[in-house]
Amino acid sequence: MSKLILVGAGPGDPDLITLKAIKALQKADVVLYDALANEALLQYADKAAVKQFVGKRFGCHALSQSEINHLIIDFGKRYHNIVRLKGGDPFVFGRAHEEIVAATEAGMDIAIVPGITSAIAVPASKMIPVTCRGINESFWVVTGTTQTGDISKDIYLAAQSSATVIILMAMSKLETIAEIFAQYGKAETAAAVIQNGTLPNEKMVTGKVKDIYFRVQHAELENPAIIIIGDVVNLQSLAVKQYLNQAAMI
Repeated sequence: MSKLILVGAGPGDPDLITLKAIKALQKADVVLYDALANEALLQYADKAAVKQFVGKRFGCHALSQSEINHLIIDFGKRYHNIVRLKGGDPFVFGRAHEEIVAATEAGMDIAIVPGITSAIAVPASKMIPVTCRGINESFWVVTGTTQTGDISKDIYLAAQSSATVIILMAMSKLETIAEIFAQYGKAETAAAVIQNGTLPNEKMVTGKVKDIYFRVQHAELENPAIIIIGDVVNLQSLAVKQYLNQAAMI
């Protein structure tokens, strides 16, 4: 019986892959990888393994989800281990369940290798904690756009909370999102946008809800990027200042 192995590729930096993910890649007969999965990870797969790009990120759809499902099943009829390599974690807006259903109905076994999600790792890499005692008691991870292309209703709820809000796949909606948060009294709340987080070409813009869209436009940030809204963003500059002060004393 063939097996579908859903593997989290991590937030971008190839060193942030898990050991279990590397082992899965080493045994793969086929690797179907997303746009957000670092291609450097393909080095762990056997040279004889089939490696096929299947896209899947905003503005980059090499194949539809239905086509990917059919591809998994087709390869499952001819090969034993099919690795589906997804950016971040497969179960954080990764459509993993849809692929599991398709593979299960085709009689394939399923295995899961969780990955490090960009929602937490990317802010952390820039010294932004998603929680901090005395500042917030929770954090929300929200998608900016629903299946219909509309703003998620959860954005309105998140704007009313005291939580740190991490918004994925939302760069095209940034101006509207900022307006929503401002409507709920968050115009002065700190915000950050990080593009290509954990990679050498990463960019970050910080500001406040009221001006983050214009700062991002000026810096020409684009996808893939994540948006962070919350007072924890202010801790980034404090951490950097402390680090620089300590370095100057050495």
